[in-house]
Amino acid sequence: MTAPIIEIRNLQKWYSGVHALKSVSLDIYPNEALGLVGDNGAGKSTLINILSGTQKPDGGEIRLEGQAVHFAGPRQAMDRGIETIYQYNSMVPTMSIARNVFIGREPVKASLFGIGILDQKRMRQDSIKAIADVDLHLRSPDALVGELSGGQRQGVAIARAMHFKSKVMILDEPTNHLSVKETNKVIGFVRGLKAQGVTGIFISHNMHHVFQCCDRIVAMARGEIVFDKPTKDTSIDEVHGYL
Repeated sequence: MTAPIIEIRNLQKWYSGVHALKSVSLDIYPNEALGLVGDNGAGKSTLINILSGTQKPDGGEIRLEGQAVHFAGPRQAMDRGIETIYQYNSMVPTMSIARNVFIGREPVKASLFGIGILDQKRMRQDSIKAIADVDLHLRSPDALVGELSGGQRQGVAIARAMHFKSKVMILDEPTNHLSVKETNKVIGFVRGLKAQGVTGIFISHNMHHVFQCCDRIVAMARGEIVFDKPTKDTSIDEVHGYL
């Protein structure tokens, strides 16, 4: 059996007396597409916020590739290869695609005392390749992100994560408010992660979307994991019965 890329053990989280995570334990395997489902307040967002470094647990342990990790912030999680793409992702609409691909990681031609000149040519070239690698075809890396559709923005966010060699990609409700065509495109992106050697965690309220692209379904309710089965061995009706 392949060793898990992420091991979660007895994770606990409290919010002002509300027990948001109750001894949650979960193994996530390399190149797996895992679907995480549950109603609002089930604990999904709390779990991924801890994995992505935006919150800290009150107890328990997370191991990444066998090593215990304690993220002080999202940057540390990203540096260790965990990238999170939110429903309303962190791209800047008034900036170009190329600038958004490299936001926070901009290459410079030369640097003096931490100040340098942006390598615009490299950003343009690398962003074109990154976008093409996820089969997204856009007219120019200089186009503003604000001019893109919702599905295209998600594609750029995924391309950014792929370019920086993410090991684990967390997608939080990536198909919300998208057209059917754009939704299918995003689902195709998720399906393609395995070929790229990336582990995917797909969070969605839409069970049909999860079943289309995930290998395993994990359901949460009231801060606990209440269901965990390979997709091929279950059904939407069975999962709903645990929520």
